[in-house]
Amino acid sequence: MFSKAYGAAIQGIDALLVQIEADVSDGLPGFELVGFLASEVREAKERVRVAIHNAGIALPPKRITVNLSPADVRKEGTAFDLPIAIAILAAFGHIPEENLNRTIFAGELSLDGRLNPVNGVLPIACCAKEAGFLRLFVPAANRTEGRLVPGLAVWGCGGLAQVLRALRGESEEDGESDGFGPQADSAEKVPCFFAGSDVRHNGAGKKASDAGTISGYRGGRAFPCADGISGGEENSAGQPDFADICGQTAAKRAIEIAVAGGHNLLFAGSPGSGKTMLARRIPTIMPELSQEESLELSKIYSVSGRMGIRGSLIRTRPFCAPHHTITQAAMAGGGSRPKPGEISLATHGVLFLDEFAEFDRRTLEMLRQPLEERKITVDRVAASCDYPASFMLVAAMNPCPCGAYPDRNLCRCTEPQIRRYQSRISRPILDRIDLFVQVSPVSYTELMQREVQENSARIRERVCRAREIQKKRYEGLGLRTNAELSARQLELFCPLGEEELAVMKEAFYRYRLSARSYHRIVRTARTIADLAGCEEIGAEQLCEALAYRRRVCE
Repeated sequence: MFSKAYGAAIQGIDALLVQIEADVSDGLPGFELVGFLASEVREAKERVRVAIHNAGIALPPKRITVNLSPADVRKEGTAFDLPIAIAILAAFGHIPEENLNRTIFAGELSLDGRLNPVNGVLPIACCAKEAGFLRLFVPAANRTEGRLVPGLAVWGCGGLAQVLRALRGESEEDGESDGFGPQADSAEKVPCFFAGSDVRHNGAGKKASDAGTISGYRGGRAFPCADGISGGEENSAGQPDFADICGQTAAKRAIEIAVAGGHNLLFAGSPGSGKTMLARRIPTIMPELSQEESLELSKIYSVSGRMGIRGSLIRTRPFCAPHHTITQAAMAGGGSRPKPGEISLATHGVLFLDEFAEFDRRTLEMLRQPLEERKITVDRVAASCDYPASFMLVAAMNPCPCGAYPDRNLCRCTEPQIRRYQSRISRPILDRIDLFVQVSPVSYTELMQREVQENSARIRERVCRAREIQKKRYEGLGLRTNAELSARQLELFCPLGEEELAVMKEAFYRYRLSARSYHRIVRTARTIADLAGCEEIGAEQLCEALAYRRRVCE
């Protein structure tokens, strides 16, 4: 007796359709799983065998062989438990095989027959829709996430027995819990994956904390959430705002330019000057995510197990702020089972590296390629995964080990110490930063002033107008911001007149610019012109862009 069911394997942030073939024959009783399987998939035979027994089905002693095809693609994770069980039960005749047509399954089985939540349901649902499937069976806790894909009937089931009743036509409700014994637990009662490292499903059914903790800063990071509210600090609305910052007019201007064009930004200044406060308010002036960006970001968080119990599309831009002790693998992604790293989790948002000079040099050098190509490829012996890495880099650092330089009344560092400290940031990394801002300490007068500062909403309006200009200019090219322009596209969209070329020629020789630096200055000038509503780049915009690069070039 032969039968087949369908599941999906996660590759990067996408899913690949997998056919689960089950054959039941006479002979010495046994259970074999084949098809280039990871250890957790090979262990599925024990979970499946016991779960079927505890679902009230007695299987006769037969030789069972299950193949997961294509056999040259490595299968990882526990989401194959449910399709393996369904294929076996169909082979034994417990499910009409025609009822499995155009149906895909994903879920981890407990020994008592419950369905535990799994990662990557959103990419699986997208794969099912693209392949023409009509139904998707997932654990109850993943039902909301699966339903983000329109045109696909998603059944969220509490256990294997409930799936069987649905496939036999005994349950007419579209995946709703029907009160059948222990399998009827709602999504809120099933252990699930939380954003952050404090609470995670570990197979033992740890109780999840309040859903509100999905958003907010945890471990130096603000995770995006579904309801449009990202975690923050102070004010009454629970959101940081630029109105809270006294002074720092030049830094605010640089931030506005950087966000409008998607440029990279580096703050340098003494401790307490407001570098971190400025950086943490950057997401408040960023435009809303487009539907395409929201779906891509949601896929990344889905395969990382950070979607949370609400399972809605992520609507807020991420703000990731890893500690300077982070490893290369955690930053880039990978591991024995490749997963997205911090640079991918920050896609379409901000990657904030505080204490920039304290990061391991190899970790920083690893950023070179992603900053240019806006993606990263993680190669392993068994697989190669591409992860998006289209983020805005914001970094902050002290000018010297003690942080007081250039105030020689306070700074006690020697010149060699200062040079050694600043040289921790290599020239190639500095070459990829568009704007360098010296953040000076706030004076007592600025700190005590009662004048109302410009809030994030007004800055965001100007940023959105500039982004709209770029959207129309690059329509049909797959570009979102000026920072994404290639060298060839610069000639088309950023032509310079004779006066402007003369300014850039003088700067090129005076500051010994590299070709990359030259192009980044022109891109920044293009953004400044967009903010000013100018169609052409003028000498004034080029001079301002050069002023932000001058410290890097010196």
